[in-house]
Amino acid sequence: MTHLKPSVCIDAVYEGVPVDRAIDLVQAAGINAIEFWGWWDRDLAAIETARDQGGLEISACCTKFISLVDPSLRDSYLEALEQSIQVATRMKCKTLISQVGDAIPGISRAVQHASLVDGLRETRPMLEASGITLVIEPLNELIDHQGYYLVRSDEAFEIIDQVDSANVKVVFDIYHQQISEGQLIANITSNIDKIAHFHAAGNPGRHELTRGELHYPSIFDAIGATDYSGFVGLEYWPVDDASMGLREVARWFGG
Repeated sequence: MTHLKPSVCIDAVYEGVPVDRAIDLVQAAGINAIEFWGWWDRDLAAIETARDQGGLEISACCTKFISLVDPSLRDSYLEALEQSIQVATRMKCKTLISQVGDAIPGISRAVQHASLVDGLRETRPMLEASGITLVIEPLNELIDHQGYYLVRSDEAFEIIDQVDSANVKVVFDIYHQQISEGQLIANITSNIDKIAHFHAAGNPGRHELTRGELHYPSIFDAIGATDYSGFVGLEYWPVDDASMGLREVARWFGG
């Protein structure tokens, strides 16, 4: 697992903790990358300062939550993505996470799928010019995101094939896909070229990776046996001491 890099989602693991303190705690646990959700409600200067002082990497943040399955919102999505690319460039962040929106009642999935593909194709020039990768995120609808459009990884991978850009890929959230579909190692390893970021949490509960039914050392070993060299984002809500849990996981990655 030595070429896998852990990253801590400070909005989850250190929810409610001031950003500079959260960054200090992440680094004290032996991890040198963070990610967060929205950039538009952040003190970006404070994050930049902490990044530069600690030699920290920012692995990912989100673009604005505007639906891709609704063609009438396409221009708004692209405008927001342009803003997000500017921020990501400033933050030296190479990955932007995009949700795709809720399914639209009364509209066929084929039509919504086509809107997703068409919208993502329109992102290609600005992504390729900036060198930033946009990753779309399948989520589970059983527990956390009822009504969300993109639930299964197979449809996400099909979309990536149709968009056909090295700068548009998938963030594979292991927690969400365990709930949505299972078969994690097979689905990950057979599509690793379409994955540019991972998220990880225990299931059930979305707590520490050491809690629940997922054996993360085996999953990470399988990912590590591929040529994937990106980040694994730790996006969970701890039950026990957050820093203790991070230190334990950091050891898996050689931290």
